[in-house]
Amino acid sequence: MRIPRVKAFLTVTLLLTALAAQAQWVAVARAVSGRIQQMQQKGANGQGGYDVATVVIEAPAQKVYETAVQRATSHAPEIKLLEENARRRIVAFTNGVQTASLQANPLGDKLTQLVVASTLDPSQPSATSLVVKSIQNVCAELKVECTLQTE
Repeated sequence: MRIPRVKAFLTVTLLLTALAAQAQWVAVARAVSGRIQQMQQKGANGQGGYDVATVVIEAPAQKVYETAVQRATSHAPEIKLLEENARRRIVAFTNGVQTASLQANPLGDKLTQLVVASTLDPSQPSATSLVVKSIQNVCAELKVECTLQTE
């Protein structure tokens, strides 16, 4: 009779610990909300590289994805959609010279990590402006303040 009580106690303790850890993680994500972080790497010997920017947005992932698609399609023919995957919340787009992909990853019911990435072609201008601008456009449409971190 004592073993079921011990199991129940351990189960409740593990559940409460997991919930507390998740709550702390969500609190940290909210603390960095709106900060656009960017990373760029140019390849060695003039080879390609990558340009990635991320931001945490206080909005549902599906809404962030739909907003990104709507923003891209509203800027045709300057911006052309190359791929849409609503299930994975991914969209790839190009301005004819530079190409980027965007993914909206849910961190909670109303918290999303937006990731935009592009490759760097040494013969083309940097895609940095395309990557950051796409995030800023989504933030503006969702009425969320997002700022590029320069440090």
